[in-house]
Amino acid sequence: MLTFDEYVTDVLLRDLVGHDRRPVAFLVYLWIAAEQQRRSHAVKISYQDLAESVGISKSSAQASVGWLVQRKLLAVARASVTATPTYNALTPWNRERKSGQNERLL
Repeated sequence: MLTFDEYVTDVLLRDLVGHDRRPVAFLVYLWIAAEQQRRSHAVKISYQDLAESVGISKSSAQASVGWLVQRKLLAVARASVTATPTYNALTPWNRERKSGQNERLL
C-alpha cells in the first residue's frame, strides 16, 4: 500500500493544478513518488517510458520534469548527457517542518 504525506493532496495538488496550471506536472510527480516508494530508491526511466507510464506525450513529460526541477520538487541525475535520467521525488515541506521544530526546541 502506497502512502503519501497529506501535504501532497492538501497543498501540492492545488498548487500545481490550480495555481501553476500544470496538472500533468502533478501526475508526473505523483507517479515518480509512488514508483520511488515501491522501489525504495530513485527511479531511472527515459522520457518516453515515463510518458507511457503516466499516459501523456513525451514533450509533456519533458516539460513537467523541467517544471518540477525548477520548483525543487524533483532532482534529476545523469551519468552523461545522453544517459537515462534518474529521478528522485523531493519533499521540501518535510525539511521545513523539521527545521521549524528544531528552532522551537532551541
